[in-house]
Amino acid sequence: MIQSMTGYGKHVIQLPTKKITVEIKSLNSKSLDLNTRVPSAYRQKELNIRKLLASALTRGKIDLNLFVESTGEQTATKINETTLRQYMQQLSEVVAADQIELLKMAVKMPDAFKTEREEIDEDEFSEILKAVTQALVEINIYRTDEGEVLKNDFLQRIAIIGKHLEEVLAIDSQRIEGVKQRLRSAVNDLKEKVDENRFEQELIYYLEKYDITEEKVRLENHLSYFKEAIHSDDSNGKKLGFITQEIGREINTIGSKSNFAPMQQLVVQMKDELEKIKEQALNVL
Repeated sequence: MIQSMTGYGKHVIQLPTKKITVEIKSLNSKSLDLNTRVPSAYRQKELNIRKLLASALTRGKIDLNLFVESTGEQTATKINETTLRQYMQQLSEVVAADQIELLKMAVKMPDAFKTEREEIDEDEFSEILKAVTQALVEINIYRTDEGEVLKNDFLQRIAIIGKHLEEVLAIDSQRIEGVKQRLRSAVNDLKEKVDENRFEQELIYYLEKYDITEEKVRLENHLSYFKEAIHSDDSNGKKLGFITQEIGREINTIGSKSNFAPMQQLVVQMKDELEKIKEQALNVL
């Protein structure tokens, strides 16, 4: 079973005074690339979140966003009363104004308010980790569903390559006969007597250079191995990439040996399908 590296997961939890939203996105990448955005109050626990992500998502460019919205009446921002009174006293010595006007001016001054750093509640953070875990479950479901789409596309294109290979084999006898005729015609044009036994030996040697039997067998094996790999538990994008390289090598060799336009056209079509497989394999986990 294969999984896509593209995915999305989201989970929301409601605590007594806070609404917490965890959002995880992933795209394809050669390795694990983690990017986490968490409020400063939870920064000291960021490493715990990253470890959780790394254990669940082995590859991909991962973006996690943790949003915290206060829904209670409590606030961490307090009026800095001492500083405000000092500002108002100093301002009263400069301008003639009543207390309300002085207060309006004072609250605009630096440090008129102070934000008290809240200690992380372990029970609250435990709930956050549960939300992250649930978002990971959702993103893995998404990745699995996308992997199923990729699998069906791979199997369809592998089948097309197999069909073109059958067509190649069906016209191979025409190709060989054409080679023989060209060689015979070339010899006749020389208007020289030729030792038929020697000619037959040279012809066999020449035809062996253009024989594609081994390439056909290896290509069939690679196509079968690709289909097996897709359904195996240890299937991954890198493994599929290695197999596609071997498939491409055999297709290229058949193309170089073909020397026959109809066969070369089929080789081009096989290459086109293989390129599409390679592109999609980059998205496989």
